[in-house]
Amino acid sequence: MSKSHLLQPDLVLGDVVTKLSPSIIQQYNLKGLVLDVDETLVPFKENTISPELEQWISQVRPLVDLWLVSNNLSKSRISAIASTLDVPFIFGARKPSRKKLRQAVNAMNHPVDKVAMVGDRLFTDVLAGNRLGMFTIFVEPMENTEISKTPLFSIRNFEVWLSQKIGISLYKN
Repeated sequence: MSKSHLLQPDLVLGDVVTKLSPSIIQQYNLKGLVLDVDETLVPFKENTISPELEQWISQVRPLVDLWLVSNNLSKSRISAIASTLDVPFIFGARKPSRKKLRQAVNAMNHPVDKVAMVGDRLFTDVLAGNRLGMFTIFVEPMENTEISKTPLFSIRNFEVWLSQKIGISLYKN
């Protein structure tokens, strides 16, 4: 696999994670989802779980095992979100490192290619998942008008721009 292809998601959802339907999960025969937290599940620095996210979790939980794997260093924040969703978690993952992703996949006891890494960032979530051989799903970040003005949002925009310049397709699959 060429280095640029390490940034190519297997699936570009073109929407937020709650639009990852049970039928899409079944179509790709996925057995587990490793979910990024910040901007994938909740806006950055927020601790509140939306009713839509809770409903989505209840829809997909019968189909797949779920783990949260976040680069965020706040154990209290990530554990609170994980506790609300009743999902195991890893914080401080240092993606694109594969170590913590491998830990979550091993805990699920599924073949690595049947577990999807779901995230909103190419250079952390997608790159880490691809490096491990996972199915990767690129989602749009959760909306928060304050966050869209922050450097984190600008970094994501830069990643998308740079990836497209090197030939990565980010059109909805």
